[in-house]
Amino acid sequence: MNLAAATNESLAEMSNVLIYSSMAVYTLAFLAHIAEWVFGSRSKVGRTAAALTERTAASAPKVTVQVKGGGTAVLDKPKVVTRAAAGSRDVPDGPGAAGGTVKGDLYGRIAISLTALAFLIEASGVVTRALSVQRAPWGNMYEFSTTFSTVAVGAYLGFLVARKNVRWLGLPLVTTVLLDLGVATTWLYTDSDQLVPALHSYWLWIHVSTAIFCGAVFYLGAVATLLYLFRDSYENKLASGGEPGAFARSVLERLPAAASLDKFAYRVNAAIFPLWTFTIIAGAIWAGDAWGRYWGWDAKEVWSFITWVGYAAYLHARATAGWKGRKAAYIALIAFGCFLFNYWGVNIFVSSKHSYAGV
Repeated sequence: MNLAAATNESLAEMSNVLIYSSMAVYTLAFLAHIAEWVFGSRSKVGRTAAALTERTAASAPKVTVQVKGGGTAVLDKPKVVTRAAAGSRDVPDGPGAAGGTVKGDLYGRIAISLTALAFLIEASGVVTRALSVQRAPWGNMYEFSTTFSTVAVGAYLGFLVARKNVRWLGLPLVTTVLLDLGVATTWLYTDSDQLVPALHSYWLWIHVSTAIFCGAVFYLGAVATLLYLFRDSYENKLASGGEPGAFARSVLERLPAAASLDKFAYRVNAAIFPLWTFTIIAGAIWAGDAWGRYWGWDAKEVWSFITWVGYAAYLHARATAGWKGRKAAYIALIAFGCFLFNYWGVNIFVSSKHSYAGV
């Protein structure tokens, strides 16, 4: 074995160690996120969604106003509007996973710190894998999965750095990352190797990197959409006089309001949709260079287009009065389901020109 081959093998082993190390730190972050929710639930978290109940409206502070003749009058605070517009309410956001407690917030900060540390370790593993093969680190499903989870966590941390209220994403994100890395290291692992000739192109860096980034951000939007549906049902139940269970109160009252979750999901999906459009165009140009045709109705091409149609339908539904709210949310989840099938199903179960899973 020559020196270069030995060096590449050592780098590949180091990459594996870093990926497993990141999984260990992600596990600690997962436990810290759980502690944040558990200890935070001991606070009075009912003040958020309880704004929908008559009890809160009745106990709200009075408003004193000046009237003609020098006297004063005491007016009741206006009742909370439960549905200001289709799919939205004037409801404040919840106090977050920490529930407004110092102890819960401490565990939340620890969880974010551990998540950031795990991200750095995993990103180092991805870079080391790239050095071991001397190419872009997404030539098979194992490499794609590790890079995907790295980018997803990076996007989450980016929102936090930008001071966006997304700490509620921490627990579902870390849970998904652990599952993704578990599947990647257990069933998808592939030894470092060179690519098939069709992939030897600078378009690999352009097309696949944008696809990974789009998928990671679409994932954040899908989590927000799913939580929106739960929170919206919860607010509907309160508005109709229902009494949710203790678990629902403990969890859902600490999430952002349904309107806030819906807005976040829409903005994320709308912002990334043009980049997904570019991803498809870049793939077509690459196909023209590699195979002599821009579009051949290959399974990956078809499902990429179906995903594009799904998100286009979602954005169109958001602009249509009768399809805002829950109906549009269902379309967004279907679109993300198409992306997941394109990511897993096509690569693993469908034989095509894009069968580079390596499993």
